[in-house]
Amino acid sequence: MAQITVTINGKAFRMACDDGEEERLQGLAARFDGWIGELKGAFGEIGDQRLTVMAGIMATDQLSELERKIVRLEADLEDAKRQQDAALDNMSQNEEELSRAVNTAAARIESLADGLSKSLKNPENS
Repeated sequence: MAQITVTINGKAFRMACDDGEEERLQGLAARFDGWIGELKGAFGEIGDQRLTVMAGIMATDQLSELERKIVRLEADLEDAKRQQDAALDNMSQNEEELSRAVNTAAARIESLADGLSKSLKNPENS
């Protein structure tokens, strides 16, 4: 288990994380510290605890919005899959209809060819 020190609102905090996650945790802490800085800029010195709570609420709000977007995107993906399946089914039906039409046309052509061939062999039957 790795140990790192992060700085939030000018204060150092020692934290543990899984090996290899140090850079990620530093980035998360820097992002959270940025939100605290934004709040300080907007509201001034309103106390560390209030700043931390407000930044936590900002993070939770952002997470909540992203979760809603994911749900919408998953629903859109399911709709797109259903539309694609319907289109593929329709294509399959069209291919079957086309195949039947081609087979019918081929049978008629063969019949005409047989008739023509017979009439060429027996010119007096024409």
